[in-house]
Amino acid sequence: MGIERRSPERGLRLWHPSRELEALEQRFEDLFGRPFPPAIWWRTPLEGRNWAPPIEMFEKDDKFVVKAELPGMREEDIDVSVVGETLTIKGEKKTESEIKEEDYQCCECSYGSFFRSITLPSTVDADKIEARYEAGVLEISIPKAPEVKPKKISIATQKK
Repeated sequence: MGIERRSPERGLRLWHPSRELEALEQRFEDLFGRPFPPAIWWRTPLEGRNWAPPIEMFEKDDKFVVKAELPGMREEDIDVSVVGETLTIKGEKKTESEIKEEDYQCCECSYGSFFRSITLPSTVDADKIEARYEAGVLEISIPKAPEVKPKKISIATQKK
């Protein structure tokens, strides 16, 4: 026997807590572009479930820096591209070996393809973007266009 919840518009209906949790996760993903906090209640990743690595973007004096956490990935499985004012990071994190579902005790790791896009300020020099991957962190350096870099202007004084 299922628990029933009354809904004024639909009358009585069966309540499925797992469906509501999935809907909540989907809303979280739609809002923030990344999955709800790690889904430890799943033993294996669901087929087709997307994941997105966490990223941070900050500004330094003469450039913007984007960092993406991609632990356990190989450089050749990561693709960085720029089209117009959009920086795209995509790739695939593969499992290292075949593990049967019944052998799992716990699985909090995410596997599969991912895709992240970031709109860049129009004030960057897209031709000079550089990417470096080290210790599971992808760092992308995006130089500012020369016309937006601060320029020191000296003030001349007249001596009497």
